[in-house]
Amino acid sequence: MSKIAVAGAAGRMGRQLIQAVLERDDLSFCGATEHPQSDALGMDAGLLVGGSKLGVQVVADIAQADVSLSTIIDFTSPVNTRSLVEYAASHNKNLVIGTTGLDDDDKRALRVAAEKTAIVYASNYSVGVTLSLELLAQAAKVLGDEYDIEVIEAHHRHKVDAPSGTALSMGESVANALGRSLDSCAVYAREGITGPRKDKTIGFATVRAGDIIGEHTVLFCGQGERLEITHKATDRMTFARGAVRAAAWVGSQPPGLYNMSDVLRVS
Repeated sequence: MSKIAVAGAAGRMGRQLIQAVLERDDLSFCGATEHPQSDALGMDAGLLVGGSKLGVQVVADIAQADVSLSTIIDFTSPVNTRSLVEYAASHNKNLVIGTTGLDDDDKRALRVAAEKTAIVYASNYSVGVTLSLELLAQAAKVLGDEYDIEVIEAHHRHKVDAPSGTALSMGESVANALGRSLDSCAVYAREGITGPRKDKTIGFATVRAGDIIGEHTVLFCGQGERLEITHKATDRMTFARGAVRAAAWVGSQPPGLYNMSDVLRVS
């Protein structure tokens, strides 16, 4: 039975990740971490999810958690993720990472660490989003360069990065299918007199408001028609259950860097 630790256990996603682990009979919840200033430090993690005590204390350092843990699920911050990647690589622990805002150096560090341990890294752990990425690539190949492409995403007012990791993944899926580099064709802001749209660009628009969990739409706009592929999340548990599914899967994998398509065997 795989033993799972959750980083950022007292956060919105952390609490739901704990609940998702506890739902499964094939996994054991054995560790919980929080930042050093968290009021949750020293608490039994079971109290974070409104249940009875589980005998798992919230600690500030993953090294203080149960040494027998096999997989860490991390939906925290780039700074914390960097330290967890180093720990996992040096202590033979698997990782499931949903942290957004990782830069190119962080992603290179993931590839290096994946030579020693198994890591699943995805911008979104929803089964529906994973399928959407496949559909977007297929649509882009069929529609080609004659269609203008826009990615519109909306999240709650507390989200700190933009565009969302999922929006960027959708843009990358489309760009790769068209033989483009997202770095060179993405347009992230428009203001003032911008002139006509440039060919072969992919535009991004961001909404931050209220308690929107996550909505993403990709527009393929041609002359006389428009195709929209949309995914809307109404419950964060869909992400938590997907991440926990990945945690159950990664425990039997050799070292490597995987994504949610690998977990679901979509492609």
